[in-house]
Amino acid sequence: MQQQTAPFSSKDVPRLETRDLCRSFEGRRVVENVSLKVMPGQVTCLLGPSGCGKSTTLRMIAGVEMQDGGEILVDGQVICDTIFRIPPERRRIGLMFQDFALFPHLSVAANVAFGLKGLKVDPRRRVGELLEKVGLSDKIDAYPHELSGGEQQRVALARALAPRPRIMLMDEPFSGLDNRLRDGIRDETLEILKAEDTAVLLVTHEPEEAMRMADEIALMRGGRIVQQGAPYNIYKSPVDKAAVAFFSDINIIRARVQGAIAPTPFGPFFCPGHADGDHVEIVIRPQHVRVDFDRGGRGPNPTIEHGTAARGVVTRARFMGSESLVEFAMDHDGGIFRVTVPNIFLPQPGQPLWLTIPRDRCFIFNA
Repeated sequence: MQQQTAPFSSKDVPRLETRDLCRSFEGRRVVENVSLKVMPGQVTCLLGPSGCGKSTTLRMIAGVEMQDGGEILVDGQVICDTIFRIPPERRRIGLMFQDFALFPHLSVAANVAFGLKGLKVDPRRRVGELLEKVGLSDKIDAYPHELSGGEQQRVALARALAPRPRIMLMDEPFSGLDNRLRDGIRDETLEILKAEDTAVLLVTHEPEEAMRMADEIALMRGGRIVQQGAPYNIYKSPVDKAAVAFFSDINIIRARVQGAIAPTPFGPFFCPGHADGDHVEIVIRPQHVRVDFDRGGRGPNPTIEHGTAARGVVTRARFMGSESLVEFAMDHDGGIFRVTVPNIFLPQPGQPLWLTIPRDRCFIFNA
């Protein structure tokens, strides 16, 4: 009996897809082979340091920058390659930037209605609907200079949503807001975008923002996507040392493999897949290091889970609010080890303590 395959569904088609996007400036490649997919109602973050190609990728998708190679597809249809190109105004792609770019001489209603020019919709009805959705119905006749930063951001969102874009591109749109406002407005914005079933591609250099907002993260470095996946997977299974370091501070233990084992002052580490003589770097985040008290020059007994304790002397301890950051000079090499501990544990400089490292929280990479 012949096996039947599931029927093709439009739900399987990405709202936005890029295939091998490339862009160079003055002979320098700034975006190289960037491929990603964003489904309707999904939020994908392009995350990376300044200058890694995030904004250039966004500009190519928006149509304000022409790629040197690759394709851009919307709902499975090519909208731009190196020969064919649909102009930006016909792509039904919304844009939001960090400066909001509101027209100062236009009222809130006129700013929102600006995105409706040439469309067969009732402007008053659509403007009223959107301002109610963003909670600004009472500001309909106000001007941008009369609004707070958070209110201006919501007007910019309403204007970008007015023509019902299939895709929303957001370039660091919340960076101009203070920390008190940022979290609430980010959450409100995402809720509205998901309700509209809009595919969102967000550019940010802040890992916390990406983790909070994204269904999927594409980590960029040097013009390339080096890792892509759900935030949990990116954080728990980083592709390399730089990926670990981008999300948090790190401690590094250097060792040389002998018989699939790397001996260290913290005990041996099992290193499958590494050849004898390989130099490796064992990476652990400060929040995963365990601290124990000195017992007359001795630390806790070795265990399989945490290895052998190594002694360090406190050089500095700082209270950070929900946690404290403690820095140690390690006995074995004098190197600095950073540890974060909960609450207000603030040991005095010069106090000896013992550190152990949970094996399941470590990452091992070739040096």
